[in-house]
Amino acid sequence: MISVSTEKPPEFAARALRTDVRITFDDAADTAVLRGPGSSLVLRPVRGGLRTVLGRLAGGPVPYEELHEGLGGAARERADAALARAGHLLAYSVLTHDGPSPRRELVRLEPTARDAEHRTAAVPAGARVRLSRFALCRTRGGVLVLESPLVKFRAVLADRAARELVAALGQPGPAVRAGEGTGLSEAETLTVLAHLVGTGFVERAAPDGGFASDTEPVLRQWDFHDLLFHSRVRSGRFDETFGAAYPYRGQIDPLPAVKPAPDGPVTELYRPRRADIDARDPSLTAAVEGRRSHRVFGERALTARELGEFLYRVQRVRVHHTPGPGEDEVVSRPYPAGGSLHELELYVTVLRCGGLAPGVYHYDSYAHRLVLVNGAEDDRRALLGVASRSVGFDVRPDVLFTVTSRFQRMAWKYRAMAYATTLRHTGVLYQTMYLVATAMGLAPCGLGNGDADLSARVLGLDYLRESSVGDFLLGTPAPESAMPAEPGEEWHMVNSPEWALPVALDENPGTGETSSGP
Repeated sequence: MISVSTEKPPEFAARALRTDVRITFDDAADTAVLRGPGSSLVLRPVRGGLRTVLGRLAGGPVPYEELHEGLGGAARERADAALARAGHLLAYSVLTHDGPSPRRELVRLEPTARDAEHRTAAVPAGARVRLSRFALCRTRGGVLVLESPLVKFRAVLADRAARELVAALGQPGPAVRAGEGTGLSEAETLTVLAHLVGTGFVERAAPDGGFASDTEPVLRQWDFHDLLFHSRVRSGRFDETFGAAYPYRGQIDPLPAVKPAPDGPVTELYRPRRADIDARDPSLTAAVEGRRSHRVFGERALTARELGEFLYRVQRVRVHHTPGPGEDEVVSRPYPAGGSLHELELYVTVLRCGGLAPGVYHYDSYAHRLVLVNGAEDDRRALLGVASRSVGFDVRPDVLFTVTSRFQRMAWKYRAMAYATTLRHTGVLYQTMYLVATAMGLAPCGLGNGDADLSARVLGLDYLRESSVGDFLLGTPAPESAMPAEPGEEWHMVNSPEWALPVALDENPGTGETSSGP
């Protein structure tokens, strides 16, 4: 671990406002408002030393030795107390050492969480350093910034020399070498690195030459994109707008709650009666306890009647709410969805189904019917090939469902959490599909991977507007897939093994035959 210090900041550090924060003074009311994009703070009374300090901050980064210049002890304490309250709206600035006054700002470290602690680290000239595996650069407000899911700060790379220094850190090497060609002196290079290593953007090698993000067991098991995603879809260490912000209201029209059905041949689907289902369905507990994934399927083909019942119970539109002024257009389906937005669509690749021709269909959940969108056998085989790779061997289901998301349906309302919520919805839909299939005596299997580009091509979709987020197999159960009475030596039943009872056999509604439970 790197040794860090929270004592007095190093020389040539300064305090500053965040780049997106402004101060407004009202001398008549004796107040000052620090206003940022997500929060603001009113300070009062603002007079004497505090008024002086805030005025200095409003003019740009202020070196520590100048911030309290001319203030007495009591005035300085009052100013420091006010700045502590405003800590999440302030930043730490690293300035050049030499040259004309005012000094140039190199880096501005802005907190992205209220509990962020600014730290610096000692970085000797010969220390081996490297940009963290989890660091990323992006443009924000017209400026290049350095961010990391491990760091509760954003490093605004205010100067070209700082940007060149960060680029050089992509390759490990001695600290002093990173600043070569940037125009920074050795002392300036090491000062910037003291802040970047202390906060965690840059890593200093351990004695054995390794870097923590490559060698520490917990960090090694995080993929970059997974940790970044985790840090951005829950509040706590990210300061962008979050939640139901309706960022595009009045600018972009929202997508309709129900996707218009595509053009193509239509197949009407069987509509089950609630009374018939109630009469033969197993209990919820039986379905939950009997649920399992099937990767081998039976000789009997799924029927169009079974497929119609399955889709009706899983994803039909139950209620459509026509919005009034200022309201959202929403629908209700059998599974829950955030804001009742229901952005998920189902495409049905039929490989074998009695009473229904093979093809790739869109499920029109409003009219409860299938619309053929692609009849090419090669495309069906391509989708099945991806499903087989996900399972690990050739699978032969009767139907492959492709779950897609109409992304802008969510993004029009939610910021930062739109895609994460789509994935949550996909999981909820998977569970609904599992339980309905189990209750019907069918063989379900949710998949963990799919090819969004391939499915977009096969389904005729725009990858950025609507593409796949899940895949699901369905068929009839093979006799050998029945749950054994004794699970085997390697398996140990835990917590009420008597619960592990098969779902009761039901007469198959599509054929009049009896199908084996999972």
